[in-house]
Amino acid sequence: MEAVAQAAGVTKSTLYGRFPDKRTLFLAVSAWALTRQVRDVRALGPLPDEPADALLIVARGILARSVDPDIVRINRMAIAESERFPEFAASTRTLAWSPHLQTIVDLLRRYEQEATMAVPDVELTAEHFFAMVGALPAWLAAYGIRRTPEEEERHLRHAVALFLDGVLARTARPAQPDSRSAV
Repeated sequence: MEAVAQAAGVTKSTLYGRFPDKRTLFLAVSAWALTRQVRDVRALGPLPDEPADALLIVARGILARSVDPDIVRINRMAIAESERFPEFAASTRTLAWSPHLQTIVDLLRRYEQEATMAVPDVELTAEHFFAMVGALPAWLAAYGIRRTPEEEERHLRHAVALFLDGVLARTARPAQPDSRSAV
């Protein structure tokens, strides 16, 4: 606390006046750090109507956030301190990833209303898309491993294509003859 007070240019008693203990200080500083890093993908402007184009833009935002050095450091800290500060780990997910997840949910709902996609569980499907494009790059970044931009783009395009293959509405298929029926 003394080092923090000195770095902040305040006395230790002033610091304790605002933050009664290290736990309170840690949670306040970590929440502040997370909110500084929030980048809502909606700031990019309206997303294209074409699902592949829109999802690729969202995927690029998720990827950028997943490998952002500040976010990687915060995620490492969240993992390391999650047992002592479970609320910090929970706030990391809420503050850092919720805007992206909400954007995916909104897109999927829109496409489902337009009958472009068949998505029985929108929230779960949004989480799966998020994981497809962000989880492995974030995990690699936590270990200091980064793919080249070309590799990341290839991975993103593949993930979007694979995802769309699973959720795009299929045209009605002709009924298959029942193999048990008499000929």
